[in-house]
Amino acid sequence: MKKLQTLLLSFILTFIAIGAQAQAKKETTQTVEIKTSAVCGMCKKTLEKAMAYEKGVKSSSLNVESKVLTVVFDSRKTDAANIRSAVNKTGYDADKQPADARAYNRLDECCKKEAGSH
Repeated sequence: MKKLQTLLLSFILTFIAIGAQAQAKKETTQTVEIKTSAVCGMCKKTLEKAMAYEKGVKSSSLNVESKVLTVVFDSRKTDAANIRSAVNKTGYDADKQPADARAYNRLDECCKKEAGSH
């Protein structure tokens, strides 16, 4: 009987530990919304592809009309500042941080701010 109680207690503690670990993993996923200088569908493709290669980024989606890039990421691997920096290095403004000039100059003409909205 005592062995049964010990075994039962072991199972209960194991399930509690597994549940706590699963909950801790969920809390590491965060979302950031970044106002960009994107103007067209090509910008959407470029930014989303660049975000796919960023460490810790789980998904990204650019709303071309509002110019807002929504990024879901693992906070154990990256943070919002690194994501903004990656957007800048792709050639786009990220919130109030200006785009990297060299990357901006490499963008297609339709993606440059002066080209205007499509």
